[in-house]
Amino acid sequence: MADKGTRPETMEETDVIDLLIAQHGMIRNLFDEVEQAPADRCGEAFTRLVRLLAVHETAEEEIVHPFARRKIDGGDAIIEDRLAEENQAKQLLSEMDAAGPDAADFFDKLAVLRTAVEAHARSEERYEFPQLRAHTSDAERRAMAVGVKAAEAMAPTHPHPGTESAAKNVLVGTPVAMMDRVRDVIRQVMGKKP
Repeated sequence: MADKGTRPETMEETDVIDLLIAQHGMIRNLFDEVEQAPADRCGEAFTRLVRLLAVHETAEEEIVHPFARRKIDGGDAIIEDRLAEENQAKQLLSEMDAAGPDAADFFDKLAVLRTAVEAHARSEERYEFPQLRAHTSDAERRAMAVGVKAAEAMAPTHPHPGTESAAKNVLVGTPVAMMDRVRDVIRQVMGKKP
């Protein structure tokens, strides 16, 4: 079972678009929390942000983007743009996750990451989600929401740049997710940053 950082309140959403938009709001709130946290709480807040970003993007890559490619006009181009954005953000997030919040340039990189993540979310909300809503039924969006929730439950808890396709996520996702979760538990037991 995932922790509260990967099981957001929005899990009750039944429309995939509403679910993802609510998660975008949670991500913005977590950025605020990391930026405003006292030094002794920053790592904990950042860990929650890393986990939510990792599971959110994996679920989009496995469930939503492939569906959007098939269903919306110009879907291939729209999704390729989103995947390029996701890869850039994952690269930076991976560097930050490895260095931790004590790194000298942490807050500078956090600002760059936030700008990239928020621009990516706006692009999804502007170019992908409205068309997806227009070209899908309520039942399809409910089914995708169930799929997103299932994918999030099995998603890696840390970023893995280069796995932005559904096929790569399925191929490496489960073993990587298991390794991430074991690493998180070991680090927690050892009193280290997950």
